Amino acid sequence: MRIGVSLPVRELQDDLGAIKAFAQLAEELGLTHLRVPEQIMRAGNGHLHESMMILAYIAAVTESIELVPSVIILPARQTVLFAKQAAELDLLTGGRVRLGIGVGGSREEYAFQGEDFSTRGRRCDEQIELLKQLWTQEAVSFEGRFDTVTGAGINPLPIQRPIPMWVGSGATPPPSIVRRIGRQCDGWFVMCGPDEYPSVRDGILAEAAAAGRGADEIGTEAGVAVVGAREAEWRDRVAGWRAAGLTHLCLRTLGGGLDAEGHLAKLREVVRQIPGS
Repeated sequence: MRIGVSLPVRELQDDLGAIKAFAQLAEELGLTHLRVPEQIMRAGNGHLHESMMILAYIAAVTESIELVPSVIILPARQTVLFAKQAAELDLLTGGRVRLGIGVGGSREEYAFQGEDFSTRGRRCDEQIELLKQLWTQEAVSFEGRFDTVTGAGINPLPIQRPIPMWVGSGATPPPSIVRRIGRQCDGWFVMCGPDEYPSVRDGILAEAAAAGRGADEIGTEAGVAVVGAREAEWRDRVAGWRAAGLTHLCLRTLGGGLDAEGHLAKLREVVRQIPGS
């Protein structure tokens, strides 16, 4: 199981020195990936950097850790422009990008960006297919309901062809998202508990099998808070997810009211205590 950590940008805010130090420490400690949350604009939204931009900054100060925005609200973004941005980030990182994508649930966030909330699922399915083509072909001809490309492509192409896409959703994904994960994507972020996990997983794998895909083509990642109300049980939760066969896990130091030094100290402490490491 690959173990990474969420960058606590909501608490580090504009302390770029602390953001850099946290990312570099995660890499130094051998954590495999760094996740950052995503939000563009909502009424009363909290402090949060645009995920692709902050990862471009982190790309310049790290060498090996995988960078994961989770999750990009894909239908709220223009497809070709996002394809170019993601390809650029993949180049800047030497192929260290894994994209978390989702459709979101905020009507106002779509409205603020001039996009249609009601068609977001159908648009996301189409976007995934177009993105794969844009990341793998020098010239693309694609005619969909929402996007049309005729004999053109992005240049340069990314290092990963295509860049992996993982789906983020709620604890119990609806059938449309189960189908999207199983048939189109490379993995999913597990939001349900260990008891519900097998049934959700089995539904996704059934969709994968129907599309001629194997179970090993779809990764799984859960999150474990190491501070806050559930701090005392984090080791048991890590061990439990490892036993469940997850491919990835994300630790979170956010939520305990730590300052910058506190986040760094907690990260060092937790990595020393990871069960089975």
